[in-house]
Amino acid sequence: MARSSLRTAAARMALVAALGLTLSGCAGLLAGSPDATYDLTAPSDLPRGGGQRGVLVVAEPVAVAVIDGQRIVVKPNEGQVTYLPKSQWSDRLPKLLQARIIESYENAARLRSVGRPGDRLAPDFQLVTELRAFEIRAATGEAVVELTAKIINDKTGKIVAGEVFVARQPLAGAVDGPTATRALDQALRRVLTGLVSWTGQQL
Repeated sequence: MARSSLRTAAARMALVAALGLTLSGCAGLLAGSPDATYDLTAPSDLPRGGGQRGVLVVAEPVAVAVIDGQRIVVKPNEGQVTYLPKSQWSDRLPKLLQARIIESYENAARLRSVGRPGDRLAPDFQLVTELRAFEIRAATGEAVVELTAKIINDKTGKIVAGEVFVARQPLAGAVDGPTATRALDQALRRVLTGLVSWTGQQL
């Protein structure tokens, strides 16, 4: 009887181990391959210098929940929102965009200093932005980036100037990760080029 009980217990343990391996394999299949991760770039061919002065603090752009994350937005039709499968940005889009805005100003070298709130700067101006669109519009086959910007005098709290920047970039192929992110990156670089040039005219 003791030997029979030992055999039964061993059989049960083997069955549990086999089930565990099977479930682990299924979980791996369900999880699938990791998402492809994409980055954005700042324009590097901006006109440099120009004798601009001042310290600018760049706040993180405001964005609605649809684009306030890492997922890449695709709109099949007006009013319909989907996301590009198995593709993501390298960080939350507003945070990533804040970094590229700062990098753009640094590349232009038109300001005495530029940074984020909390960087221990004594700012003369604040840049407040809202990301209205950062998406692929499948119906028209284009990437669309729309950004509003306001320059605020940090000493008085008054708005110095405001502007809206929009860029559209045709897709160079099917709506997939490499094609979609390349088009969005190209559109963003045009928006950032316009933003830096406009800022230089206002300060």
